[in-house]
Amino acid sequence: MKPVLIVPLVLGAFHACAPALLGANWPQFRGPTGQGHSTEKRVPLSWSATSNVLWRTTLPGEGWSSPIVWGRHVFVTTATESGASCRVLAIDAKDGNLRWEREVFRQPTRKKETRNSYATPTPVTDGRRVYTCFGDGSFAALTFDGKVAWTNRSHPFYSQHGLGTSLVLHDGLVIMARDGSSDGPDKLVGWQKPWDQSFLLALDAATGREKWRTPRGLTRIAHGTPVLWRQGGRTQLVSETGDVVQGFDPASGRLLWTSRVAGEGKVPSPILGDGLVFTSGGWGGKATTKAFRLGGEGDLGESHLQWEQKKGMPTMSSMLHLDGRLFAVTDGGVATCMDARTGNVVWQERLGGNFSASPVAAAGRLYFTSDAGITTVLEAGPAFRVLARNELGESLQASPALADGRWYIRTSGALVCVGGR
Repeated sequence: MKPVLIVPLVLGAFHACAPALLGANWPQFRGPTGQGHSTEKRVPLSWSATSNVLWRTTLPGEGWSSPIVWGRHVFVTTATESGASCRVLAIDAKDGNLRWEREVFRQPTRKKETRNSYATPTPVTDGRRVYTCFGDGSFAALTFDGKVAWTNRSHPFYSQHGLGTSLVLHDGLVIMARDGSSDGPDKLVGWQKPWDQSFLLALDAATGREKWRTPRGLTRIAHGTPVLWRQGGRTQLVSETGDVVQGFDPASGRLLWTSRVAGEGKVPSPILGDGLVFTSGGWGGKATTKAFRLGGEGDLGESHLQWEQKKGMPTMSSMLHLDGRLFAVTDGGVATCMDARTGNVVWQERLGGNFSASPVAAAGRLYFTSDAGITTVLEAGPAFRVLARNELGESLQASPALADGRWYIRTSGALVCVGGR
């Protein structure tokens, strides 16, 4: 194990400094709540490679982490030199100029899927620091002026798929799911054969030191990002992996409950709404979209299962819950609207193309962006209605960010800012 490098710095908790700014910021994967929702009202409806593009900044290396935004700062991570050099970039949100670029450490380039990268985890920020993680499992925290505050390389990661989950920040803790597989002689262990080495990890945001680490029990590979469920003054961390969806106490890491799902290699993050957690994704022939009632304690099995739907299950993109409806898009471009209370299909239509990025809801619209860089805008209602179809002409897999009336879209070679002039 390599030692933790610590540079103490005064840190304000995310929830203490953020409330007045959240509407204009996109501080983590899938926005302020991690659910893909924006409160923005001034949102561009239409754009192309030549219209409503405010700026385009070329990015070095490769990475499928999503951009995050705080004020005038847009942060992205990337890996150059065939994945070995782990770098963080800060870009000016107004004009796209590079504020700074910093190598935080170098990493070994181990096994990953071809659609993954060595810089896939999306960073998170509290407005004072940006917290990052890279393919080998190493963490780094940087100040807004580009100084490395601390690194933690004590939790190396291996997976046959690579590392895909993103970071969550809560009450001074940097939290991450670690659902990998064995790098021993039998590579199926933890991938197609359940094992007991998956865990959730929390680091002290101020120092980078480990605060808690909680084993999941028997599970398999997954890449979804945990989400926070708040009810009655209490907060739970909800996280899905291959075979189970679970609730944790984010302060102590204590495992509170476990419900049974099916499938390994789960990519979509769980979605919350109407007292339910919605799960999806995975392979193995038995994976479906499921809804479980939140709450309870212990091993719940399927006792809290509300409904199950086999049609239109997304394997890459996370879903959206809005006004009692659940929206999803399959890897092959079939969009589905379900009744969130029953799982019944309201409509199902083909958008075309392949999809990895997760959709965003804003201003009464749904934005679905394909791997070819085409964003289909739908009316967020019970009927299928296409409002716009916007082509950037660049391939992508990262989910877009929306802040202060502007889209920040990471393509295979650039960060593109879209907004009305």
